[in-house]
Amino acid sequence: MADAKRMPMPEGATGVLVLASGDVIWGRGFGAEGQAVGEVCFNTAMTGYQEVMTDPSYAGQIITFTFPHIGNVGTNAEDIEADDPHALGMIVRQDVTDPSNFRSVERLDAWMAKHARIGLSGVDTRALTRRIREGGAPNGVIAHSKDGRFDLDLLLKMARDWPGLEGMDLAKVVSCDLHYGWQGGMWQLGAGYDDSDSPDQRVSTALDTNGEGTRATNTPLVPSEVEGRAKSERPHVVAIDYGSKRNIFRNLVAAGARVTVLPATASFEEVMAQEPDGFFLSNGPGDPAATGEYAVPVIQKMLETGKPLFGICLGHQLLGLAVGAQTTKMFQGHRGANHPVKRLSDGAVEITSMNHGFAVERETLPANARETHVSLFDGSNAGIELTDRQAFSVQYHPEASPGPQDSFYLFERFVGMMG
Repeated sequence: MADAKRMPMPEGATGVLVLASGDVIWGRGFGAEGQAVGEVCFNTAMTGYQEVMTDPSYAGQIITFTFPHIGNVGTNAEDIEADDPHALGMIVRQDVTDPSNFRSVERLDAWMAKHARIGLSGVDTRALTRRIREGGAPNGVIAHSKDGRFDLDLLLKMARDWPGLEGMDLAKVVSCDLHYGWQGGMWQLGAGYDDSDSPDQRVSTALDTNGEGTRATNTPLVPSEVEGRAKSERPHVVAIDYGSKRNIFRNLVAAGARVTVLPATASFEEVMAQEPDGFFLSNGPGDPAATGEYAVPVIQKMLETGKPLFGICLGHQLLGLAVGAQTTKMFQGHRGANHPVKRLSDGAVEITSMNHGFAVERETLPANARETHVSLFDGSNAGIELTDRQAFSVQYHPEASPGPQDSFYLFERFVGMMG
């Protein structure tokens, strides 16, 4: 990496990554042609590249995958967290090959092109990952041109002019526009998403300001031990969508909840109009302090109701801000499906999925906020609970998409709080 600035363009290069430092990293482009500017990060997951690319929390980011064989199981219409990718592009070691998986319906490079996302292969991803670990997540531009022609000066200017994620509110960009009732449950091998709901039930209602319009539900309901309960009998969760992954809602349903999703900018009055039994704060991208300018006052009013509240990732950070703590930009962030977290109540270690570039500073937690989990990678805060409210949150992703399922108990705990 030290010689990247002086590296000549190799024969056959059709893609390039230009960092704000001036480093130029050549490779072979795939997917869409064009260029995209954002923060370059790395993800250590061995599986789930489709879930990662469609996770709204990756808005504004270019992902370096440390696992070399990305694309080898192809793509399908089920392994997604949103209809379209939110990550700007991906950087991988090996070229995308023909998929070998019975669930595949399309090659990864074709899927990337369809969704206007840029890929770059043939890169020494180990060296790039070390550079990010040692120097922090840089701003950069990923570009793909089949004819191999690039204006490096323009790309470098784009990288240096991009303001970075600190101070950037992206929740408004990726949040839903309308409120809707979520009906979908969890996926099962051999059955996919259970098709037991009738077509009418699988179309959720979403009201705009005129009281009109509908929005198709994302997935049908999966059978579970709570399937027999009438939907009206289940505890009603109002989930605030700051950029939520679909599997979070699926886990809430599987744990026994009924879910209504509201946009990130929903007012407290709009939230309470849904007659919730509890509140959920979703994951999402960007700087929590920027999102908190409109989100924190609403969350503080939620806490005053005394109803249970659960937050994940950005939702965890926003809960911290709402009780007076502070958040800071991390040097490199945590992204992967193999992150060990220690549960302080009993010393148990959970292997978790993570995707965040900001963290709650434990030193700023108020007296009524107790730390519950810590990262065993760097000791950073990974969970809190309030001692005077039924409210808790975690920095990691217990919905396990992709990743291990060690932490599903958190959804059961939240639903149990609502009775």
